[in-house]
Amino acid sequence: MQMLTSKTVTTPMIVRAARAGVLLLALGASLLPTGPASLAAQPVLLPDLGMHASLEIVLDTYVREGLVYYRALRSERGRLDRYISGLDLPPAALEGWSRDQRAAYWLNAYNALVLRTVINAYPITGRAGEYPSDSIQHVAGAFTAKRHRVAGRNVSLEQIEKEMLPTFDDPRMYFALGRGSVGGGRLRSEVFTADRLDSQLTTVAAECVTRNECFRYDPAADRIEVSPIFGWRTDAFTKAYPGDTTVFAGRSPIELAILHLVLPHVLPSERRGLRANTFTLAYAPYDWRLNDLTGGGPR
Repeated sequence: MQMLTSKTVTTPMIVRAARAGVLLLALGASLLPTGPASLAAQPVLLPDLGMHASLEIVLDTYVREGLVYYRALRSERGRLDRYISGLDLPPAALEGWSRDQRAAYWLNAYNALVLRTVINAYPITGRAGEYPSDSIQHVAGAFTAKRHRVAGRNVSLEQIEKEMLPTFDDPRMYFALGRGSVGGGRLRSEVFTADRLDSQLTTVAAECVTRNECFRYDPAADRIEVSPIFGWRTDAFTKAYPGDTTVFAGRSPIELAILHLVLPHVLPSERRGLRANTFTLAYAPYDWRLNDLTGGGPR
């Protein structure tokens, strides 16, 4: 796991108060955050967040470097529950939105629903040897059976991933899903918004290359290991990224897609090694440990 460096870990309640103060200030209120937490809070314009403003507070308060203070979130869940209740919009409402507004809506909905699924069962203590004891996979039907009321429909998490996200033809979105696990995308401490969506997904793709759970190149062995997410969504990746068959002759469509995605972000020495086109590729085991920061993080 990466060290927590980009944001100072602060008591969730203090950070929540600071974030709430900033959001109220954007509305023209006179409340200002005080103390050290106010220095870390970044100004946010509510028009950029829209209906996702409350989820922004939740993520900024309880998420650090992709890990979640689930215990604290469970005890202070009101804001998350209200946000999810607000997701049940009339289907016609989404029809008037732009593509990026709808994409941000479904990404935020998925990640919020995963958070609720975890805290509803927290602390998770499963016994099946196939998964770690705290895995979200021990929550019966977490991805397939449980239904959530979103956009006038009763949908599962799997339906959002398999039916809604493919309509946007952007496989980067699959690495924007936290999935309640270390092996999923790195859950962000901010919501996705229409005006920033492309830059946010560009960052998501670049982060994949820096995380061993997503991509690893061993020059000595001339071997690549990648997340099984690439294999789960092969059609989406190969459609979006046809790759360079001139440089990488003889490679499969999914290998070409992976190379297209990672080459802009690897080190120059790694790029030279990959361009030799002699590497082997394998899928790494998916890490189903809960992405829980409570008690210091996954072990």
